[in-house]
Amino acid sequence: MPVEQAPILPMGWLSGESQGDMHGNEMTMGRIAVGVSITSSLERKASIDCTALVDTGAAFMVLPNAWKERLGNPNLIRTVDRETATQQSIQGDVRGPVEIGIEGFEPVCSEVLFLEMESVEGAYEPLLGYIVLEQAQAVVDMSEHRLVHVRKVDLK
Repeated sequence: MPVEQAPILPMGWLSGESQGDMHGNEMTMGRIAVGVSITSSLERKASIDCTALVDTGAAFMVLPNAWKERLGNPNLIRTVDRETATQQSIQGDVRGPVEIGIEGFEPVCSEVLFLEMESVEGAYEPLLGYIVLEQAQAVVDMSEHRLVHVRKVDLK
């Protein structure tokens, strides 16, 4: 069975103007979007390739419920209440285990949070949160609007 590829955000859809940096990260008005590959650790043929918005205010890799089956419907770990940027409270399912690969970084084993999301022009806006960024040793370079690798894992 072929793996269906998730829709990728078209360049510039966030503000009408986009440019890429030298690392392939999409940049729009101070926003950083990166290529991400998510693979089920239990069902290796189930995977999603997408563009995700780096959101250091989000804890998890956040995906729309509509994509759950693309990952082979991973194990439910827990249900959590989540507060959005607009202070709306919603429930989501934390599922896993999954392998998450951020373009330009080594893949990590983690979990994903599935939420109900509205699509914009047929595309969703997955979020790449701080837990996965820390696992991948990736930090946001605010001056260059990109992700950069840190050599040492923060243990303090």
